[in-house]
Amino acid sequence: MKAYVYLFVCIIAVAVEVRAQDSGNVVYSEAKRAEANRKLARGSVAFGAISLPDNSGLIIPAHVQMNIKADEYVAVFGLSQEGRTVQECSQKINTQIESFIGELKNIGANADAEVDHTTQTQTYDYQITGNVANEKAAGFIVKKTVSFHFKEKVMMNKLMAAGAKLGVYDLIKVDYVVNNAAAVREKLFEESVRIIKEKAGRYDKLLGLRFRSQLQIVQENYNTIFPTEAYDSYTAFETGKVSESVFNARNRVKEARKNETFFFNAQDPGNFDYVINPVVTEPVVQFSLYLQIKYLFDK
Repeated sequence: MKAYVYLFVCIIAVAVEVRAQDSGNVVYSEAKRAEANRKLARGSVAFGAISLPDNSGLIIPAHVQMNIKADEYVAVFGLSQEGRTVQECSQKINTQIESFIGELKNIGANADAEVDHTTQTQTYDYQITGNVANEKAAGFIVKKTVSFHFKEKVMMNKLMAAGAKLGVYDLIKVDYVVNNAAAVREKLFEESVRIIKEKAGRYDKLLGLRFRSQLQIVQENYNTIFPTEAYDSYTAFETGKVSESVFNARNRVKEARKNETFFFNAQDPGNFDYVINPVVTEPVVQFSLYLQIKYLFDK
C-alpha cells in the first residue's frame, strides 16, 4: 500500500536575526504589559487529541517551547539638552555624548556606538504681567539616543556606570539578539513531530486505534515572546487608613511614594508538552510552536 504524507511546511534554513527588548524604562509601557498578559494567558491551547466530527480520525497536537539566551545585545540610552538656541543645545548634547563614549574607552569597554538625532523642538514658558500669564517661546530642546552594541552581558554594568558619571540615566531598552531563529524553529518542529508520533503510538498501543500512514498538518503556529513582553510588576505594601476629621475638614492626607518592582516572568512550563532549556535564570527569548497533525483511522 502506498503511503501518502501531506506536510505543508516551509522552513527556510538561513541566518535570521531576532531582536528582543529586555529591561530598560520601556517596561513602564502599559501597552507592552497588556500584550504580555495576553500572551502569558493560560489554557489557550489544547494538549489532548481532538476527534474529527465524522469520527474518521484524530487531530493530535504538540506544544513545544525553547528558551534561548542572546548572542549579542544592543543598549539604547536617551539624552536631552535645553538651551536658548538650537546651536547651544547641539553643542551641549554632542559634548555629553562624546564624553560618554570616551568614558567607555577609558574603562576598556568594547562597545560599538551609534547616535540617532530623534527630536528638536521649541520650548515655551509663561511671562507674568499683572494678573495675566502670557505664553512665550523660551528656547529649544534637542534629544538624541545612543545605541551601544556588545556581546558580553557584563558590559551592561560598565555602560550604566559610565552613563551615571555624566548624568545619563535614561536607559530606554536593551535589545536581545538571537542570530539564527530559523535553526530554533527547525528544532521546535522536529521535537513537536516527535511528541505527536509518541502520542499516536500510545493511542495505537493502549486504545487499539489503527491509523493510516496518510498525515496532514492542521495548524503550525510559531510564537516568539521577547523579554520586555514577559516583564511583570507589583507594588507590595501595607498601610493604615485615615478618615477626614469631622472637626477640621481642611486636613489632607499626603500618601508616601510606593516602589514598583519589575521582574522577568517567564511562561509557565506547564503550558507545554516539552520545554527545551527549561531552567531560566536570566531574561531569555522564548520561542514556541503549537503543531496539530491529523491522523485518519484505517477502516
